[in-house]
Amino acid sequence: MRVLVLSVLALVLAPVLALLTVLAPGLGTVGALPARAAAAPADATAPQGRVVLLGVPSLRWDELDERATPHLWRLAREGSAGALSVRAVGTVACPIDGWLTVSAGTRSSRPGGPCDAPPPAPVTAGEGAVVPDFATYRDSNVESKFRSPVGLLGGTVRQAGGCTTAVGPGGALALADPQGRVDVYVPSAAQVTAAVLARCPVTAVDLDDLLRSGDGPGARAAAVRRADAAAGRVLAALPAATTVLVSGISDGPSAAGPHLRVAIAAGPGIPAASYLTSDSTRRDGIVITPDVTATMLVSAGLAVPTEVIGTPWRGEGRRLAGEAGVTELARHDVAAQTYKSVLPRFFLGLVISQVAFYLVAMVILRRRQDGGGRRRVLAVLRVVALACAAVPVSTYLVNLLPWWRGGPPEPMLLGGIAAFDALIVTVALAGPWRRTLLGPGTVVTAVTAATVGLDLLTGTRLQLYSLMGYSPLVGGRYYGLGNIAFSVFATSILLTGAGLAQWLVGRGAERGDGEQARRWAVAAVLALGTLAMALDGLPLWGADFGGVIAIVPGLAVAAMMVAGRRISLVRLAVFCAVGGVLVLSIAYLDHLRGSSTHLGRFFGELLAGEAGPTVERKFGAMMKTMLNPTLTPIAAAALVLLFMMLRRPGRMRAPALEQVYAHAPLLRAGLMGALATAVVGTLVNDSGMAVLALALVVAVPLALAAGAHALQPVPAVPGGETPDAPKASDAPKAPETPETPDAPEAPAGPVTP
Repeated sequence: MRVLVLSVLALVLAPVLALLTVLAPGLGTVGALPARAAAAPADATAPQGRVVLLGVPSLRWDELDERATPHLWRLAREGSAGALSVRAVGTVACPIDGWLTVSAGTRSSRPGGPCDAPPPAPVTAGEGAVVPDFATYRDSNVESKFRSPVGLLGGTVRQAGGCTTAVGPGGALALADPQGRVDVYVPSAAQVTAAVLARCPVTAVDLDDLLRSGDGPGARAAAVRRADAAAGRVLAALPAATTVLVSGISDGPSAAGPHLRVAIAAGPGIPAASYLTSDSTRRDGIVITPDVTATMLVSAGLAVPTEVIGTPWRGEGRRLAGEAGVTELARHDVAAQTYKSVLPRFFLGLVISQVAFYLVAMVILRRRQDGGGRRRVLAVLRVVALACAAVPVSTYLVNLLPWWRGGPPEPMLLGGIAAFDALIVTVALAGPWRRTLLGPGTVVTAVTAATVGLDLLTGTRLQLYSLMGYSPLVGGRYYGLGNIAFSVFATSILLTGAGLAQWLVGRGAERGDGEQARRWAVAAVLALGTLAMALDGLPLWGADFGGVIAIVPGLAVAAMMVAGRRISLVRLAVFCAVGGVLVLSIAYLDHLRGSSTHLGRFFGELLAGEAGPTVERKFGAMMKTMLNPTLTPIAAAALVLLFMMLRRPGRMRAPALEQVYAHAPLLRAGLMGALATAVVGTLVNDSGMAVLALALVVAVPLALAAGAHALQPVPAVPGGETPDAPKASDAPKAPETPETPDAPEAPAGPVTP
């Protein structure tokens, strides 16, 4: 027993040990590694470069045209361009929210008032100005859940000995120091001159024409042309070697909800016709508003304070030329709007179909009568169950098709999901494994695990805009493994491991070396789980903090049950602690190398004693999901059915699971491991109930598929055994666990209809 526990501990700690080995030579010189700069000291070097921000609130890519907006069009052609996520604190980023976010370098919001309220007009003082009631903006954000340091951008420039020029109220809000002061203020872009722009190294210009336009398309188009003309006047007066940033900065009161906005960067060192990206998103063509703060400071030659969560923009890749390139950027918003529109209806349909399917399946499985009609019903039930389990992976695979590029995107998206689902079910039922209890389900989980795993290795392109992935409009995550994808991935890994273990044990029983086969089965489960942890937790791939904590106890439960060992609550607690130590070790190493991922930032907050707000925010988000009207019914219905199957299938008159556990007892190990991971994952992730619900969406239909097949006539194989069935003497017994203290003894004999 000690050997097994030590083996589990060694394998789950292997990724950290390997990473330590790789990083150890550089730990002594960590200061030389690329890192986010600390806050500039009072005697910091004065700004060495020049940067101008042109803020055009609510500007979208589909509103730019070579004839109507020639200046912005030329700037995009000569520089780097991307789609800007302007998400602030609320669902819609109001204009004041956007400017305050630039000021703080992290998500910020107005203290109250209507969303369409314009930034307050500054009170002039000499050539400078003071933003009225700036202390209210500053204090309300410092006390918010994001602890946003409004005034940081302007304060950093002043502290370094530089000065700021603000054009318009929005520009003043962005560049005000903590006391609300800007050094030079000009009320509008119409009054900008070359002398004004040469005065200070850091300038922000508020081009608010779109906010003052009417709601009609004609009025908005005219406002876009006016904003472009104003931008042209500023560009013509710029000193040489000035970095120019254009930002859509926020949503607008006349816009239909949140959108992805325009982001352009041009100037020294920025490649032409490239895609904007940053370490905040790790995606070509997508950046976020806090990146603007970091980019302005770096462009001015200043250090970026650690409070800034954004990272500098940079140009990468080769963008399509002319209109094709702009259209490609506009399609990001098409995909994001489709995601936003379809998502609630998709999950509503998912909950209705899942709950209805569970009810129908329970009625079918509890009946004991025989007949040709029943066999056909069970066959259909098996196919439908496999199709239900294949839905999550189909939502990722559909992104292999450019559904957002041609034709109506919604039908293409949903049709693509249905097509991939049908393809996976066809494969699951096509090979010789279709005659086994766990074969088709294992094919589904293997395809799911392989899809998500390969996606992690190749930049998580399939999760972006997936209905079970994430969107820049929401802004919860831009790269790595999302919480729903983690739930699907971890569940699939554990069930694939259980299916593989059952096959190994069955083959070993046929050869007469059951003990050796069982050891190989345990090793297979541990190997798959360790690989999953590495992909999930390491910053290079998944960068998922809570996932590692959750998958360790689930992996331990599955491995120990495959080995036929008893599980106790104490051991479960130990493995949860191991998961915590493991992820903190990864976060520590991430922090040492100066990474900008949230893992390293969180460890830095822990060291500084400032992690409380982050933990509080995550916990609050998790609690809000507990009564989610979509997720909770799925989880409740699935848990009832799952416990009826797992705990006492005989007493609950579910003969199907009696047959499954008799001839594929290791399914229970996979289910219990997945359930342990899902429960812990629910408690340690801000997505909360979504983690449990989506784990059950994968696991329960596969258990039903196995049960439906168990009640059908199974062809005999040499030796009189049924497929997947180990010999009675070699079948591992279900261990007593806190969840299964009274598990019935598996009946012997072949599966009967």
